[in-house]
Amino acid sequence: MRVFPWGFWLLCVASAPARGDSGSKARSCAEVRQLYGAKGFSLSGVPQAEISGEHLRICPQGYTCCTSEMEENFANKSRSEFEAMMKEAGRSVQAILTAQHRSFDSYFQDLLNKSEKALYDAFPSMYGELYTQNVKVFKDLYGELRRYYRSSNINLEEALNEFWTRLLERLFKLLNPQYHITDEYLDCMVKHAEQHKPFGEVPRDLKVKATRAFIAARSYAQGFLVGSDVVRKVSQVSLSHECTRAIMKLMYCPHCRGMSSVKPCNNYCLNVVKGCLANQADLSTEWKYLMDSLMGVADRIDGPYNVDTVIGTIHMRIAEAISNLQENKDSITSKVFQGCGNPKISTKGSSGEDKKRRGKVTLEAKSSAQALEMLVLDAKGNLTALKTYWITLPSSLCSKKVMASSASDDKCWNGMTKGSYLPEVMGDGLANQINNPEVEVDITKPDMTIRQQIMQLKIMTNRLGNANIGNDVDFQDTSDDMSGSGSGDSCPDDVCGKRLSKSPSTRQPETHAIPKQSGHGVRGASSRSLPSASLLLLLLSVIALWR
Repeated sequence: MRVFPWGFWLLCVASAPARGDSGSKARSCAEVRQLYGAKGFSLSGVPQAEISGEHLRICPQGYTCCTSEMEENFANKSRSEFEAMMKEAGRSVQAILTAQHRSFDSYFQDLLNKSEKALYDAFPSMYGELYTQNVKVFKDLYGELRRYYRSSNINLEEALNEFWTRLLERLFKLLNPQYHITDEYLDCMVKHAEQHKPFGEVPRDLKVKATRAFIAARSYAQGFLVGSDVVRKVSQVSLSHECTRAIMKLMYCPHCRGMSSVKPCNNYCLNVVKGCLANQADLSTEWKYLMDSLMGVADRIDGPYNVDTVIGTIHMRIAEAISNLQENKDSITSKVFQGCGNPKISTKGSSGEDKKRRGKVTLEAKSSAQALEMLVLDAKGNLTALKTYWITLPSSLCSKKVMASSASDDKCWNGMTKGSYLPEVMGDGLANQINNPEVEVDITKPDMTIRQQIMQLKIMTNRLGNANIGNDVDFQDTSDDMSGSGSGDSCPDDVCGKRLSKSPSTRQPETHAIPKQSGHGVRGASSRSLPSASLLLLLLSVIALWR
């Protein structure tokens, strides 16, 4: 019967928590007290020296400097600090995208403003009444162009057609002041005159080039805003309860264990952060497509679509068109009279003003092609750097914010004590966290806010893909798309299925593995709940001795 106390003593000794490197003497909690106070917490009730840690729920239950209240406060603090790290990282990306949008928007608006100003400055002296009596027609054109660029629900081709029709009606009357021309006669005149191209090839040529340039420009500018908005919304996603525990264990448990100077192991930090940001990493595929699409449209803007030349010379093309009409006035008038009949003679007669103003018009346009080239080069450099943002975020946070140790360090905090970290690093994305040893991740329940933002990236990439080939896109619902309030089910397959990709056939479909298990997901760290082999051996030994 004397064997039982001996076996019981062995069991107690084996299960007693170790004090670490300080032997039997309790270590001071001065460093933890200093840290705790620096975080804004009261030092009342904070131990002066280590105490037993059976009360701990997150940190290892060895000797500790943390009470239950301290552990809870540290957990809340780690949560807020990690979320702040996410927002700070997101703000830097937002700043880059917003700056790119601002630079291009300023450049494009300046092009349009200079063209309009050149028209207002030159046309009065060049055309006299032909211009002064039709100022509103020109102002309306530039107003429509601006509204289209700002994503208003305007059909650009119709707006340009309407401009040429209104201009033709007014100029025909001014060029034929000896006739009384009614609105009904103008309707007939427009139908007949358009067959004979009164403005030459300018309307058709300008419509093709300006439409492609404006579609590309507004899609390009909008793409930066959508990207920035996605980063903002994703950066505001709250951490899960399981993630909060894992972050606490990573950042503050070493302090509670009296190891304030020991940095977390790098691979340990990566597994924690990858588990916490599993949903965010799933943005990477569509994010990369958006960056590639923006670069593709940037090449078009500075290349085939030649935005600088097309937008900066609109006033010159209008002047060319008016000159064509003046030169072909007699021929056009004769053909109109043949088709519509001769209008009544006006009692006002001819002022002769139009004759004074006739002649070939030459205008100069200051090129800003070099400025556009620099803008595009800068944008492409930034977009290339941002392509891997979501999958490199964990390593960036671990190295720059958490200040993890080097990968080869075997004297780092591994979640339990000071030593090496043995588990392998998990892959990126939700599906790869099924066996994450540090964070319990339910891979069957993706975050809906992030899924909505993935859909916004798909929609914007589709718009850029259309712009890249000169197709117009309806931006009527842009504000709704960016609100993130939809479920993502409203995007039809024939729209969202299209992508801009240099090699469409090489794109792998995005898959999210869903395990066959039912219930509450998969616990990657379930193996930790199993008793250690040494403890089982001791128990068996005690039972054998007792018998």
